[in-house]
Amino acid sequence: MNAHQNHTTRQDSPVTVIGLGPMGRAMTRTLLAAGHPVTVWNRTAGRADGVVTDGATLAATPGEAVEASGLVILSLTDYQAMYDILGSATASLAGRTLVNLSSDTPDRSREAATWAAGHDATFLTGGVMVPAPMVGTEAAHVYYSGHGQVMERHLAALTLLGTPKYLGEDPGLAQMMYQAQLALFLTTLSGLMHATAMLGTAGMKAEEVLPELLSSADSIGDILRAGEDNPGAALDAGEHPGDLSTVTMMGATADHIVETSTALGLGLALPLAVQAHYRRAVQDGHGSDNWTRIIDGIRAPR
Repeated sequence: MNAHQNHTTRQDSPVTVIGLGPMGRAMTRTLLAAGHPVTVWNRTAGRADGVVTDGATLAATPGEAVEASGLVILSLTDYQAMYDILGSATASLAGRTLVNLSSDTPDRSREAATWAAGHDATFLTGGVMVPAPMVGTEAAHVYYSGHGQVMERHLAALTLLGTPKYLGEDPGLAQMMYQAQLALFLTTLSGLMHATAMLGTAGMKAEEVLPELLSSADSIGDILRAGEDNPGAALDAGEHPGDLSTVTMMGATADHIVETSTALGLGLALPLAVQAHYRRAVQDGHGSDNWTRIIDGIRAPR
């Protein structure tokens, strides 16, 4: 086994960070503050100026950056960027651990793990679930998947970035969780902007209505948990009791939102998508079931 593979990351162990957008810079500063020597590389070298001032070392090439550390963290736009950057440095990958915290698809994460193994490197997929300013705080958490022993080997350094949540050996799992979380997040953001636009047609300013809308968004989790002790268990069992809310009731609300948005001249992409979920469930004979029944149409679209 290569010496790098047998190395446990200590407080003084070198770490490489490739990609210096806001997230990469935040991770670099967090690692530096904890005592790790950090080597960095970025396509636009000027982005490294701030972290170099803070104590990081700027590598001249990707190969030099990889060779500086046993642990290489990538914070890039997507997985193709990893291949573009490390394609010229594959000879340096042997024995290193690549931790890719970039967003892409689960299948591309699995392909990347195979690619890394082909160059005698180990691979972890990661998904950072906070914005850059929250990296390294108690509120931060990061999903990981891949080889569990590799995760344990570098746990001390990775924990600095945020509480690690290990999902299993499949390299695609962390990416799947990341994409699922973002599916929820992005649709919530779209819903927030749609609601703000609706109220804006009545002359209400965003600064006036956003506090009310955000308060409603904050309460959604509590409302759902109040309705069921464990709503996930009911979903897993295929149970959708309609004693508190029904597909028909929620579907009628979805219809009203579409009608109102149409009358106001707003974009209909989001409300029509939501309406379609409820109409499908009604068509399938589930109007008296709980709103959670819409998951059937999502799982098996026509």
